[in-house]
Amino acid sequence: EVRLVESGGGLVQAGESLRLSCAASGLTFTDYQIGWFRQISGEDREGVAFIDASGGNTHYIDSVKGRFAVSRDNTKNLVYLQMNNLKPEDTAIYYCAAYFLPTGLATQDRLYEYWGRGTQVTVSS
Repeated sequence: EVRLVESGGGLVQAGESLRLSCAASGLTFTDYQIGWFRQISGEDREGVAFIDASGGNTHYIDSVKGRFAVSRDNTKNLVYLQMNNLKPEDTAIYYCAAYFLPTGLATQDRLYEYWGRGTQVTVSS
């Protein structure tokens, strides 16, 4: 059974940092790219950051470039999302998701096969 479990969310003030973790099990981790998505209640899910299977390529949406950094540890089946200088508009439930793609990088959420249950990030002004 494939499982993705997010952790590290919480309540912070604007300008502070959080690091989210995504722990994966039940899959050959090095065959999967990982995406971080977020969803605000009542709005569409948004892809935030993506990292390819090797960890050598990443992609970010414009609103988080320079503030967020995605990385992975393929020896521990972990992916991280370091979020710095958080803003109230970053408040959302954050999900990690896995897509079987040994090479390349894809950002469309419909491609992602496995999803975690999410972790809440709340940024107060």
